[in-house]
Amino acid sequence: MLTKATIETTPEFVKNVYEKSEKNISKFRNTLKRPLTLTEKILAGHLEEEFLDKLLDEKKNYVFLRPDRVALQDVTGQMVMLQFMQAGLKSVTLPTTVHCDHLIQARTEGKSDTKLAMYENNEVYKFLETASSKYGAGFWNPGAGIIHQVVLENYAFPGGLMIGTDSHTPNAGGLGMIAVGVGGLDAAETMAGMPWELLYPKRIGVYLKGKMSGWTAPKDVILYVAGKLSVSGGTNSIIEYFGPGVESISCTGKATITNMGAEIGATCSIFPYDKRMETYLNSTNRKEIASLANDHMSLLQPDPEVEKTPEQFFDKIIEIDLSTLEPHVVGPHTPDLARPISKLSDEIDSNDYIDKISVALIGSCTNSSYEDMSRSSSVAKQAETHGIKAKIPLLVTPGSEQIRSTIERDGQIDTLKSIGATVLANACGPCIGQWQRPELKDGEKNSIVTSFNRNFPGRNDGKRDTMNFIASPEIVTALALGGSLSFNPLEDLLEGKDGKKIKLSPPEIAPEVPANGFVNTDGIYLPPSEDPENVEVLLDPKSERLQKLEPFSSWNGNDFTGLNLILKAKGKCTTDHISPAGPWLRLRGHLDNLSDNLLLGAVNAFNDEVGKAKNILTNSIENCSQIARSYKEKNMRWVIVGDNNYGEGSSREHAAMTPRFLGCAVVIAKSFARIHETNLKKQGILALTFESSDDYEKIKEDDKISISGLSDFAPDKSFECQLEHSDGTTEKIMLKHSYNLSQIEWFKAGSALNVLKNKTS
Repeated sequence: MLTKATIETTPEFVKNVYEKSEKNISKFRNTLKRPLTLTEKILAGHLEEEFLDKLLDEKKNYVFLRPDRVALQDVTGQMVMLQFMQAGLKSVTLPTTVHCDHLIQARTEGKSDTKLAMYENNEVYKFLETASSKYGAGFWNPGAGIIHQVVLENYAFPGGLMIGTDSHTPNAGGLGMIAVGVGGLDAAETMAGMPWELLYPKRIGVYLKGKMSGWTAPKDVILYVAGKLSVSGGTNSIIEYFGPGVESISCTGKATITNMGAEIGATCSIFPYDKRMETYLNSTNRKEIASLANDHMSLLQPDPEVEKTPEQFFDKIIEIDLSTLEPHVVGPHTPDLARPISKLSDEIDSNDYIDKISVALIGSCTNSSYEDMSRSSSVAKQAETHGIKAKIPLLVTPGSEQIRSTIERDGQIDTLKSIGATVLANACGPCIGQWQRPELKDGEKNSIVTSFNRNFPGRNDGKRDTMNFIASPEIVTALALGGSLSFNPLEDLLEGKDGKKIKLSPPEIAPEVPANGFVNTDGIYLPPSEDPENVEVLLDPKSERLQKLEPFSSWNGNDFTGLNLILKAKGKCTTDHISPAGPWLRLRGHLDNLSDNLLLGAVNAFNDEVGKAKNILTNSIENCSQIARSYKEKNMRWVIVGDNNYGEGSSREHAAMTPRFLGCAVVIAKSFARIHETNLKKQGILALTFESSDDYEKIKEDDKISISGLSDFAPDKSFECQLEHSDGTTEKIMLKHSYNLSQIEWFKAGSALNVLKNKTS
């Protein structure tokens, strides 16, 4: 039975990880017979024994790893626990925590919003609390903070490996940890004691030199990298930062950078252990772990040769001079549309951006550190001195109760409030569509600026017409004072209360941790029960929000013939488009009800409509979920066709589960985002890519699609696909896949969960 002590990252636990890592790294080094990157060291430290003597090829080698920890948030965590229960398991086998951060909607301000959320979501919270208590997981109450910030404050440690059911799990890379966002079934399997499977990642090195100054912040590093690599440039890669500039960035600044690595499709991002991490560990009551890390520096940094000749160790290298890096702004609608703030005003007219900003937002898991809030407060203090208020609403989202209470004690909150800021709950809120904006009319175009991480259409407020730009918290604070995108705080003037023109000075150098320590918080964490047999998991069979899962059917042994096309997605199709958040978040534990959001945000290539397609049974244009349900009633399986990087963005496995529930057999795309491809495979959907991407154009709206050769399903073997057009003509195209033998087993069994259940029954 797990107890609170084992859930915590104890010095004894870390010591054991380091001892195992030392042995594994030594074996792996003998195999490779060369120096190792930090990425290779941490992966080797957690590899199953059978892989330590292999020369791993990132193009085809799947490896099995043993993570040190699993973290779940309250939305994805519901499905993880439901799947864990379906598998018939008694207890988690490694440290696991559940964090209630996604379901608190931003309405007015933090305290009232949290109180209302606890009332509205009581059923879900009680399910998660009792399931955690029974199955050995730690439970963080609503209001405790955002999963990634809480993990950084309490559980992350240098050289560790963790997985989490949120795409921004890599936030822990700021503490030298390989931390990877995964689908819920990945988590459930690992919680059950199975190893975690990963395509061995490529390595991208980012060499940092110089030192930031003035307005430039760690946020600008990742915004610059996103502009260089694009939203898919990091796919199946770990981004490793190195070079003399690394130590100039605080631990929490490093976490900002690794957090947003998710926006370039990276498996994760990581920094080497240094004095800045030691400072943070000491400040968060983990001095013994810092001491252990200091004693094992060789495990927690790349070999010296890596920095000397990086081209020998990385597939791609990006070099950044922090001394000359300008503050950047990215967006709208994609995190890789990057430019220095000095260039933004030139783009406003030519791109029809709305110059007037409607709302500015700072904080979140990405940028609410003590350092971030202090730098934003420094900007606000200058304005307060001259009687200047924010021209627009300024919303502040603390990343955790520890952060909120500390910046309340030390005055940053009061300073921000002095210029008109409103403090929201310690939750995700406006970052994930949980943001109520009654002042905004339907279809009203507007611009917002945030220090968050993701900005796909509809992401923040559910409004596709909102243009969402991302910058550092200090730049966002300054833009709130200026009120427009064309305002450049590095150059432009503000008018004080006395009519005098002033220019904002760069924010003061801020302490990375508070001089008086962080405020200790109580009553926000519940350990698992010491008597789990007597804990009843609260799951009402009549619930509209939670639904017991039923196994998906296994493959019937036949080829897929005459499948209908539901939708051919045009352009960017993220998991936010496939299974939107916003008001749908409340239904993430009820697969049937949630499935009504199927492809609700996807653009149909045949008519440019959003979320609608042609029902071949009625010949009418309907919502995709309606079409899918009508096909399901008649036992008709169907296909989705996607564009490049299909399924990018969030780790939500619901974007695979809802199509599977409604009868999807196959998804064909030009390319897949890593997590979504895995999620499709896990749920028993056949995930295929075009051998020739031009074949995307051959698929017509009324096609009947057949895929042959399923009985001979094998690694590296392509499938023949026949397209039967409505005019009676046919075409044949070839489709590829990336399945290995165990993943083929998932397909045949109907899902990876069915395989897990068979193994544990």
